[in-house]
Amino acid sequence: MSAREIPRVVIAAPMSGSGKTTVVTGLLAAMRARGVKAQSYKIGPDYIDPGYHSLASGRPAHNLDTWLVSKERLADIFISTMADADVAVIEGVMGLYDGGKNGVSSTAEIAKLLKAPVLLVVNAKSMGESAAALVMGFKQYDPEVNLAGVILNRLGSDTHRTMIEEALGRLDIPVFGAIKRNDAMTMPERHLGLVPVEENARERETVEEIGRVVGASVDIGRIVELAKSASPIEEGRGFSETEQIKARIAVARDEAFSFYYPESLAVLRQKGAEIVFFSPLHDKELPDTDGLILGGGFPEMFAKELYENESMRSSIKAAAEKGMPIYAECGGFMYLMRRVTDFDGNAFPMLGVIPGEVVMNKKLQTVGYVSAEMERDTVLGTKGTVLRGHEFHFSSECEPEAGADYPRAFTFRKTRNPVPYAAGYAKGNILGSYLHLHFAGAEDAAASFVTACQKYAGKGA
Repeated sequence: MSAREIPRVVIAAPMSGSGKTTVVTGLLAAMRARGVKAQSYKIGPDYIDPGYHSLASGRPAHNLDTWLVSKERLADIFISTMADADVAVIEGVMGLYDGGKNGVSSTAEIAKLLKAPVLLVVNAKSMGESAAALVMGFKQYDPEVNLAGVILNRLGSDTHRTMIEEALGRLDIPVFGAIKRNDAMTMPERHLGLVPVEENARERETVEEIGRVVGASVDIGRIVELAKSASPIEEGRGFSETEQIKARIAVARDEAFSFYYPESLAVLRQKGAEIVFFSPLHDKELPDTDGLILGGGFPEMFAKELYENESMRSSIKAAAEKGMPIYAECGGFMYLMRRVTDFDGNAFPMLGVIPGEVVMNKKLQTVGYVSAEMERDTVLGTKGTVLRGHEFHFSSECEPEAGADYPRAFTFRKTRNPVPYAAGYAKGNILGSYLHLHFAGAEDAAASFVTACQKYAGKGA
């Protein structure tokens, strides 16, 4: 296999809440302002942070995850999406060494896989020389991780900065930037993390301010040179050729439904799908298509508006009754239900395609990687097929009514606690659950769904 020179750097942290996303967003905006074409990536199953990346860089952001996608396919995605970029900026997940069971898809694992140098963002608030001890511990924990330096964040003063820099200097750990506390750089948050850019009216103004601050506080040139020091990376097997169009598939995308991985949709296209985006919030009816995908998002925040768009609800329900293949993940699963009860206890009728209902809870119900075994044949494959995905939701399903026809789609098993539990709903051409998939790691499932849509359209298989 041939090897390519790809400048790349990983931005990690000791723990969540250190300011990784803010720093990465600022780096991307500052690089863009300087004419550097920076391609961003987010490690782990995250739909929201990449939206801020894209706003800052002007380019689609991509996810890197070794549970959802094989290591070989991950390398393919990374190399192919870097084709016309100058430097890759990769945001880590949680703490540097945190991930799934046995460290799967941790920032450290992917940094080693991509042979990329790592910069550690340290939240220095309420810390002095202890920050140096913290960094040294992270550097020594796994010598195979190339921890090349730090970016100090949330400093209180120049004196505070000097104290920590001197301590790090005694350990020969370079400082690539020092950012003072600044309320103007705060990003809005809610129950699943940051508010998606689709809903944040001031997002561009916030990103521009973050870019100005980070650009003035971080040595962009040194970071680019560090990225260029990464060793060549071997190219993988590449992607198979795109098949001719077999079916048109409607994909819900608006403020309520925005959780999609770009490369996941690319796989559907490669399998012969023509993707047609539409808005369940703003459009009046489903576009003329052969199948429907309802991704995750925040339908609970727009439950009233979704309910009031009666013509769209009627349009989708009519398509379901005709047998159109429908695949729904998390928020889309909720939208298919009879009713959604929001955080304030207000109940709103939804599509009624699935004979159940969901309720929002104040506490997170589940988060983490899961394996999902199909309990019956579905639009994604045959009974017994096992898919890898993740769950992350505050809502919970109410128990189906006694005697209700509610065939379960999957048996889920969490990676850390493999006790099996029934999940989702599958009947005919309808499949919905809390599972989030990446089709680059489930190409057969993508092909199966496209084929189901093709058959529905009467075009043959």
